[in-house]
Amino acid sequence: MSQTITLYVDGACKGNPGLGGWGAYIITETEEHKLCGGERETTNNRMELSAAIEGIAFCPKDAKLILWTDSNYVKRGITEWIENWKKKNWKDVKNPDLWQKLDATCKGRDIEWNWIKGHAGHAGNEMADQLANLGASNTAQGITQTQITTTQKLLTQAKTTMTQDKKKVEADWLLDDPFGFDLVNEDEDTAEEIELSSESEENENIDTLSSAQHFGHETAAKEQEHSTTNIQQHPDIVITPKKLDIEGPRQLILDTETTGFYFQDSDRIVEVGAIEMINRKLTGSSIHIYINPEKPVGDSEAIHGITDEFLKDKPKYHEVAQVLFDYLEGAEIIAHNASFDMNFLDMEFKRSGFVALSEVCSVTDTLAMAKSKHPGQKNSLDALVRRYEIPQRDRTFHGALLDAEILSDVYLAMTGGQVSFDMDALSDTSNLSSEQQTRAKIDVQAPVILASEEELAAHDAWVQKYQEKNGEACIFGK
Repeated sequence: MSQTITLYVDGACKGNPGLGGWGAYIITETEEHKLCGGERETTNNRMELSAAIEGIAFCPKDAKLILWTDSNYVKRGITEWIENWKKKNWKDVKNPDLWQKLDATCKGRDIEWNWIKGHAGHAGNEMADQLANLGASNTAQGITQTQITTTQKLLTQAKTTMTQDKKKVEADWLLDDPFGFDLVNEDEDTAEEIELSSESEENENIDTLSSAQHFGHETAAKEQEHSTTNIQQHPDIVITPKKLDIEGPRQLILDTETTGFYFQDSDRIVEVGAIEMINRKLTGSSIHIYINPEKPVGDSEAIHGITDEFLKDKPKYHEVAQVLFDYLEGAEIIAHNASFDMNFLDMEFKRSGFVALSEVCSVTDTLAMAKSKHPGQKNSLDALVRRYEIPQRDRTFHGALLDAEILSDVYLAMTGGQVSFDMDALSDTSNLSSEQQTRAKIDVQAPVILASEEELAAHDAWVQKYQEKNGEACIFGK
């Protein structure tokens, strides 16, 4: 019988593009293996892919592999998107060389792909993350070693801890425990994040290693992680936590407000709002950000009511890009006239050094849905609210989060109606037998109103005129 091997893979990148590393933590039935490597100029997605490729290639081909990655880009790419990419001959696909290499590496193997939330305290994922950061550190120092045994002495490193205005160095804390597994029960200060120090040339080597060792924590956590640290750093970013713990694909109903209509003419985003939905239920999680566009809002103030004075102390886009990207990445984006929002978001993310959001998210346009469902009719959000009898809200000014909330009601109505949000009632109903759930029959005697003699005569006259005019019998005749 072939063995079962568990792999945890992760990538890290400083700058995106910039110095990056990959790591693979491999657990067999008898031993553990730790692999790492990196590149001096790369991207986070390339390192995520490299981690999966190297980890899988290391394992015997006849082994059953259970692989965990915190990148939906990798998991969904290899399990959902890759066949369509092949049919299109890899047209417009980013990183085709690594995707083809991953596809070849997986060929003939039994692999179970799983997603795991990054930076959530899971030991395997944390180990892979530290290996990725170590791979970047080794690359920065010209070290090419990629396999590390558990008992091997890896590093002699100083840990830098920050006090209010002062730093102190505690030597050799990683001498025998390079990945911190033996520090679980130590004081909390031994688990503090290592800060980058560049105060003097004497500390340069220590600073480089410390920074690389904790790269992934210096940037915001990957998909679906709503980091409290990032919220505190940017008080204008409001991320509400989930109230419902539901498993399933994430959908984010999203809206933006901008300085104008043309992203090509340097118009900018001033507000982003998105709310999370899973299995047609709003989880309670949302993100809301006001952004300084670094230019006057102009005539668009009449639409959204957001003034230059209000925005002048708000964060600039590059300051919130990581947090926003982490929240949105991997989800299905649902927006009304989605091309408008996505063009602006893609432009802003690229300007901040990220890949386009449309490359890591699928998109559903409710305006296109509405036009298909109601051809020839008005299909603005206000029109759909009236058509589907959505409860009215004050929309004197458009607001991103308000419009996202309204759009969630419209989307549910257009796609089959809203599923109950009353969890207690839902739980009670689900426990009833089929006999108990049978609705009671209501006997209603509707009155029958017969036409008067005058109405019957008028009807006969209309039928007669129709038959004379068209030369054929009228279906409404006697």
